[in-house]
Amino acid sequence: MGQVSAQLSTGLPGLDRMLKGLIPGDNIVWQVGSVGDYRPFIEPYCRWAREHGQRLIYFRFAKHEPVVPDGVGAAIHSLHPEEGFEAFITEIHKAIQANGRGGYYVFDCLSDLAVDWNSDQMLGNFFRLTCPYLFDVEAIAYFAVLQNYHSTNATGAIAETTQILLNAYRYRDRLYVHPLKVQQRYSPTMYMLHVWDGDEFPPVTQSAATSEVLTSALRVGPDAARWQLGVWNRAFLQAEEALAALERGEGSPEKLRDHLRRLLRMAVSRDERVLALLEKHFTLADVLEVRCRMIGTGLVGGKSVGMLLARAILRAADHRWTELLEPHDSFYIGADVFYTFLVQNGVWWVREKQKDPATFLEGSERARHRMLTGNFPEDTVCEFEHMLDYFGQSPIIVRSSSLLEDNFGNSFAGKYESVFCANQGSRDKRLEDFLSAVRSIYASAMSERALRYRARRDMLDRDEQMALLVQRVSGSLYGSLFYPPIAGVGFSFNPYVWSEYIDPEAGMMRLVLGLGTRAVDRSDDDYTRVVALNAPQRRPEANFDQVRQYAQRRVDVLDLEANQLVSRNVADVARASPGLRLELFASRDEELERRAQRSGVPDAFPWVLTFERLFAETAFVKDMRDMLATLHKAYDYPVDIEFTANFPDAAGYKINLLQCRPLQIREGIPIREPPADLRPESVILEAHGAVIGQSRISRLDRLIYVVPSAYAKLPIGDRYTIARLIGRLVHLKAQPKPQNLMLIGPGRWGTTTPSLGVPVSFADINAASAICEIVAMKENLTPDVSLGTHFLNELIEMDTLYLALFPGQEGNRLNEKFLEHAKNRLPDVLPDAADWSHAVRVIDASDLAKGAVLNLNANTLKQKVVCYLGTPEA
Repeated sequence: MGQVSAQLSTGLPGLDRMLKGLIPGDNIVWQVGSVGDYRPFIEPYCRWAREHGQRLIYFRFAKHEPVVPDGVGAAIHSLHPEEGFEAFITEIHKAIQANGRGGYYVFDCLSDLAVDWNSDQMLGNFFRLTCPYLFDVEAIAYFAVLQNYHSTNATGAIAETTQILLNAYRYRDRLYVHPLKVQQRYSPTMYMLHVWDGDEFPPVTQSAATSEVLTSALRVGPDAARWQLGVWNRAFLQAEEALAALERGEGSPEKLRDHLRRLLRMAVSRDERVLALLEKHFTLADVLEVRCRMIGTGLVGGKSVGMLLARAILRAADHRWTELLEPHDSFYIGADVFYTFLVQNGVWWVREKQKDPATFLEGSERARHRMLTGNFPEDTVCEFEHMLDYFGQSPIIVRSSSLLEDNFGNSFAGKYESVFCANQGSRDKRLEDFLSAVRSIYASAMSERALRYRARRDMLDRDEQMALLVQRVSGSLYGSLFYPPIAGVGFSFNPYVWSEYIDPEAGMMRLVLGLGTRAVDRSDDDYTRVVALNAPQRRPEANFDQVRQYAQRRVDVLDLEANQLVSRNVADVARASPGLRLELFASRDEELERRAQRSGVPDAFPWVLTFERLFAETAFVKDMRDMLATLHKAYDYPVDIEFTANFPDAAGYKINLLQCRPLQIREGIPIREPPADLRPESVILEAHGAVIGQSRISRLDRLIYVVPSAYAKLPIGDRYTIARLIGRLVHLKAQPKPQNLMLIGPGRWGTTTPSLGVPVSFADINAASAICEIVAMKENLTPDVSLGTHFLNELIEMDTLYLALFPGQEGNRLNEKFLEHAKNRLPDVLPDAADWSHAVRVIDASDLAKGAVLNLNANTLKQKVVCYLGTPEA
């Protein structure tokens, strides 16, 4: 390798002499004025390959006429770049791998790829990945790109990567070749202009002739600069000109619609269902505004689309939303920046392995490490700096916005990271914190949790690119603490109906004081305010003692002095927040005040977060219900939103709509009551309250029961062992595999604190049909029903029933005698785990008395679940 070979040729002896021969692995790029100027060089190249027994492979993907002539014995691979970058390059590399070492390759004109992908950046990435691959197998390859057509994002990457770069000019019916790069070869005349003259390519030695040919190829006139912008910028410039022309009374609305459709596919979405909504609610000016705040090229991703689309829907529905919604000034980091980061930091080949279900986790940790320490292109860093200059020292949040995220059918809730940047310190410090946030989110695309989610939903081979949404954090500065007075999530359909007075179609909210992290992430040590929008004053708690017990206790805020996200007690935040209208969000705890007075405690904090005055004295609930109903109607589908609200003055509030996505929820079926004559010993469990999921009547194949008394005695390390054991049991590969299994265990499933429950990940238990939490780990520990959290989204997407069981409370019972004396299958299904039989019990329906079955009756409207032994007819 690295030596000129007499066994290789361009098919043109004079061109071989000009280049000082070919070296195995040479990639030869022709920059041409038209595809017609590429063909004359291909015909002798193909002819020579056929005559000398070289395998000839032709990649056919462009819209122009074929460049390889008939009858040369080429193996033709027809490809479809419009289906996406990942699929396209995977097919190319598979073909090269199948061909083995050596071979002659011909590619159609690459400029068509930039049009298909609407990105010179991705054309450059394609070449950076393909050229070295061909070089490694010692192949010879011909490529072409159009001159004066691409930005440096494409031409720079090609020039840097290829071994040979040639300009070809046609002038007065003659072809000229001007070498720009010929690696590892040199002659005194090599980089001069050469003319094709018969079988030779002699150098043009007269300056006048050289300048005449070269200047003929330059673009001149008023449109010259436009062609150096590249495909992406050119498309937006043409759309801007069309819009300006229409405003002057020229042009046609239909032409504007064509530009809108093209730009939507380029920058916003390619999902047909989402595109239909965008075309209905977006204007060309909306898309051009997105471009003004965009870094890089490519799609802006699902999270950005959801936020932008929801705002457009509301503006079109009622002008009052223009006044009520807090304006946003978000920035969008295009998905092509992510691909470029992968290519530049040598991670692409690991990503390719992730398409195979058998190898999708291989190398992912190594890839994550590379991404967490990776570098960005200088021009991208420069754009990041300009964006940070715009935000100044305002706190920002960097949010994942992948292509598949927040679409119909796939929420990816909690799978990818979002990172708050307090954004304090010097310019260099703020930039480094921001780059670290971007790296962290990019690396989360390689996390086991995200990859398993994609594998579970058969999406490993889907084109999943990571765009980013950079938002100004909504809120106000109170002393050194920055946060919004309220934040939360809202559903247009309420899956948690604990009273017959609650209308599921009215929707619900989950509210917190402070940053919304406590509303979307399940907190092991805290609670939130769940609000039925048709009955906001109605609560699942029976009295104020319970209200106090289940109220929010901690607040997430940005501490600008510490330059980080922190969690503080409500009392500490309130005392440190002059100007916070606490009386609007909290109720006085008169009993606590009396106790403090009797005890002589002068500084007791007498407030409990209930939000009662907010509901009673403002139109906030009505506005949120209207917002959710409007979005639900436009989507023709239930929606899930994230929001904040700020109260700049006593006159009112502004709602900041941060996110909107389809809510993957199923309607329940009508449920008949369990048999009235059930004997007590036939009831395995009965739970009343805190039931989430669709109503169902089903037959269970297996119960997996973690014995509370045994689990409570285990040291922390053994509790993690139990969690791993549960994951193995849920995902047993042995056949026949139980189709419906129920998990029953103490405390919280999925907790990060083993003292509060079983520390499984959701991936460990995602095949369970039902999950029961026994409130028996710790005094006063009540499972948070998790409405609006990523945990709930997991349950909904997997159609998993969730219930909490309160031993000792009316309407709740657990048949411990049955659970602890039924046959334990654990030693049979996992012999190496037999030592844990005292703590984990596996009970199969097939081991029950002849004819008996395990029935599950769940009525979410009545918030009641009964699991009982019965007959098939029961």
